[in-house]
Amino acid sequence: MITSTGNARIRRIVQLKRKAKTRREEKCFVAEGLRLWEEIPEPLVRELYLSESFAREHSGRMGGRPCEIVSDEVFRYMSDTKTPQGILSVVSMLPDRSSEIFVPGGLWLMLENIQDPGNLGTMFRTAEGAGATGIIMDQTTADVYAPKTVRSTMGSLFRVPFLVTGDLADAAGRIRDKGGKIYAASLAGSKVYDAPDYVPGTAFLVGNEGSGLTEAAVALADANIRIPMGGRLESLNAAVASAILMYEAGRQRRKESCFSSGQKKSQPTE
Repeated sequence: MITSTGNARIRRIVQLKRKAKTRREEKCFVAEGLRLWEEIPEPLVRELYLSESFAREHSGRMGGRPCEIVSDEVFRYMSDTKTPQGILSVVSMLPDRSSEIFVPGGLWLMLENIQDPGNLGTMFRTAEGAGATGIIMDQTTADVYAPKTVRSTMGSLFRVPFLVTGDLADAAGRIRDKGGKIYAASLAGSKVYDAPDYVPGTAFLVGNEGSGLTEAAVALADANIRIPMGGRLESLNAAVASAILMYEAGRQRRKESCFSSGQKKSQPTE
């Protein structure tokens, strides 16, 4: 059992937790909590750490996987949460899934300079719930492998294909190559968000929580859309706005699917 916070393996965990550079160099990240442990694809788990108290109560849930036991004090030092659950994994970064993202008829979420890890994690969850094909992020967006982002996704990180790119324009071109249209979320949008047809391939472009999209990003869009505000509100949280847009697209697609199925069933037989 590891009982010292000066242990080299423990210091490495702390570096992975704190520094994106270390995560990039080692091509791995930290995932903390039992819920995340249960969501991680088994081949991606490199190391597993349990607190002494967690191991006493739950070791049977680990399925015999090799793990390192650390004292409760050491685990609190390793942890990124105020009330650690006592289980932490070192996980390999996910493989490239670009081939799953850029497909005809897709539903995409494109993000520019989203800074809050909690917002980013929420966007992953809502994208999954709405049936998104994938998420495309520029390199100024918060690190998808930061501990708070990983926790906030609640496992969606492992199920929703995503791409981090230094060239949103190239990604926009690949979406158009698949017949998709791009809609920029903007306070000055000329169309209300529920007016366009999102049944064909659709990408929603959402910008920074405070300043919105840059002019260069807006120029990538086929149309600018807005979410009407009542009262004295000027705008919504970026994650909330993304959810409204994604679920509107999902609603339209479900309605179209039901309509198409109904028409097929009602066709007379010869």
